[in-house]
Amino acid sequence: MRVKFLTYALAILAGTAVLAAPARALTCNHSQSFGAWLQDFKREAVGMGISQRTVNSALQGVTYAPDIVRKDRAQGVFSQTFIKFSGRMVAAYRLKKGRSLIRKHRSIFARVEKKYGVPAPVIVGFWGLETDFGANNGKSPILRSLATLAYDCRRPEMFREQLIAALKIVERGDLRPSELVGAWAGEIGQTQFLPAHYYEFGVDFNRDGKVDLRHSVPDVLASTARLLVYHGWRRGEPWLQEVVVPRKMPWQEADISIQHPRSDWVKWGVKLRSGKQLPADNLPASLILPMGRNGPAFLGYNNFRVYTEWNQSLIYALTAAYYATRLDGAPAYNHGRGPLPAFSAGQVKELQRLLTKHGYDVGEIDGKLGVKSRAAVRKAQIKLGLPADSYPSKALFAKLRGR
Repeated sequence: MRVKFLTYALAILAGTAVLAAPARALTCNHSQSFGAWLQDFKREAVGMGISQRTVNSALQGVTYAPDIVRKDRAQGVFSQTFIKFSGRMVAAYRLKKGRSLIRKHRSIFARVEKKYGVPAPVIVGFWGLETDFGANNGKSPILRSLATLAYDCRRPEMFREQLIAALKIVERGDLRPSELVGAWAGEIGQTQFLPAHYYEFGVDFNRDGKVDLRHSVPDVLASTARLLVYHGWRRGEPWLQEVVVPRKMPWQEADISIQHPRSDWVKWGVKLRSGKQLPADNLPASLILPMGRNGPAFLGYNNFRVYTEWNQSLIYALTAAYYATRLDGAPAYNHGRGPLPAFSAGQVKELQRLLTKHGYDVGEIDGKLGVKSRAAVRKAQIKLGLPADSYPSKALFAKLRGR
């Protein structure tokens, strides 16, 4: 559930464009006030086994927060291209600091990898992008945010679950109510865990008797690894690899939703960034062309899919995975052979409407070139006789407009 609303919070932290959604009412037509709802919730929490003492101490004085509802009604969009976003986020200071932290905590990372199979660069990639290694954990009172969003009509059950989990964190003794501070949508700690993930996958790795994802580096690193394993991380397997693609190949095979054994990519002329041949084996991989056939090119393996579980934005997932490869020693990626068209969020919305009009499923019309929209682009390109690289072009716009 984390990924369904983390993108907006991340857009704020990353400085990406935040576009206001169409005007809507900020409150629902509830049959009871927030105060009455909160009293009912307290009784429900006690009925679920949370002590009255914890419920009273945690929720005493919690008030409704209209500013949180406004943020939830807004629509976060990664409107930058992959090249611009990754260039901004995988900055020199993050590479330097990340490598320094890997050296500093070498022994902890070794223990974490031995237990969970997740290498240090992967964990540090999330650590750096989510909060700048713990420097920007968020300053919002989590209980107030979660109670407001659980009362609101948009996604009450999702946030009710998170509010219950936050109370369980207090009940277990991990954090005091005053320490439940984080991002506006409820994420806590240096790699931004939802309370339910905190409670279920948090690890007391320093063995001090509590899970502390705000201050304890061992707990943060081990818990992040454990959550990645839950999302499907496979020990000893790669996650992302930069490649070079030929000028002509079956572009319709290049999509994150399609996997082929590496032997097929070898057959179609895909090579390693160094120019050497890929191993012609059966390891499945997807060819990811974030800006089309003339831009950067990567093979994404099964472990890359874990990144898309962490955050459904392809731009964020690819940036996080690429950042981890840099920390692991890979060079900066090649920008491709160009020209590389870039499209604003407004243009992507127009594209999504055009595709929908022509019968393609783009999911939500949100101005984000996500997995569903890219798949729809590929299908339209195939039908219209265009190179099907899953990335829009002026030619595709023209054909869909009927020009």
